[in-house]
Amino acid sequence: MSTDQQTVPDRTPPSLDARVVAALGSAQRPPRASALVSSLTFGWRALLKIKHVPEQLFDVTMFPIMFTLMFTFVFGGAVSGSPGEYLQYALPGILVQTVVFITMYTAMTINTDIEKGVFDRIRSLPVWRPSLLVGALLGDTLRYLMASSIVLLVGTAIGYRAPGGLGGVVLAVALLLVFCFSLSWLWLILGLKLRTPNAVMGVAMMVLFPLTFVSSVFAPPETMPGWLQAFVDVNPVTLLVEAARGLMNGDSRPGDVLVVVVLAVVVTGVFAPIAMRIYNRKS
Repeated sequence: MSTDQQTVPDRTPPSLDARVVAALGSAQRPPRASALVSSLTFGWRALLKIKHVPEQLFDVTMFPIMFTLMFTFVFGGAVSGSPGEYLQYALPGILVQTVVFITMYTAMTINTDIEKGVFDRIRSLPVWRPSLLVGALLGDTLRYLMASSIVLLVGTAIGYRAPGGLGGVVLAVALLLVFCFSLSWLWLILGLKLRTPNAVMGVAMMVLFPLTFVSSVFAPPETMPGWLQAFVDVNPVTLLVEAARGLMNGDSRPGDVLVVVVLAVVVTGVFAPIAMRIYNRKS
């Protein structure tokens, strides 16, 4: 007489490690992303925000068009006698002013992430620590390029012609992007320290308005009082405008370009470590 032996199921609960492995679906941990990959990922994240909030494109589309048309046709006749003649002088300055103004939105984006709690979640990820900031700057650099393209397209449509040709325009835009990338580190410090996006915008506008309007963007420094020329001549925006204007006009002086490049390196060298120190200590 045979007897059937029934196997009693093992009801011992699996260990915590086994449950984690089962949930993940693999016993192997994925490799850690490199500094470049993580920075590019956060740069792509900055661009994806535009897909979900298209209003973010307003500052890189409508503002360049408004600035170019408004300053050309409002000031052109009074300053140079005709809008067309004034456009030849002012467009490089309008290009610089437009993109420099847009740099402050980097700080507002970071500040918004802090306010919504996204910042703390990202900092807890096992990625290269500066990748969030570097990625945000890379994504915004593409926005600067978009704004530059729109200014140049609108300017060309209403009569601007660059004596320096396409090569001079490309070099001027590249120099502008380098400078704005370095300037964005200053705004990141504001975004990390101030409490609200409105506070960030208020402080940034207080800095940018005198830098851009008290410069050679709209009028030659020679037409200004002597005491004002002293400030205009050392204004970083003036140095950038004159270097970009020289490249676009085909009469660039290498010293002007070199000064802007050195200034960008110094600004990055000073403010990037400060921004990273604040970022690492942020809680």
